[in-house]
Amino acid sequence: MTIDHRLLDLLVCPICKGPLELLRDAQQRPLELACHADRLAFPLRDGIPVMLEPEARPLDPVA
Repeated sequence: MTIDHRLLDLLVCPICKGPLELLRDAQQRPLELACHADRLAFPLRDGIPVMLEPEARPLDPVA
């Protein structure tokens, strides 16, 4: 499943309205959209971003 890159250009974090980064798994498949300002990652399900705060996972702390 892929995500349309035009959609990525339009999406922003639902919390801070900041930019999102597409994170990929080991096989380079799109996995989640990360907001580094809020330290949250929003999942992609069947190529559709789930932009709900309760569905987001915390990003790992910076070492």
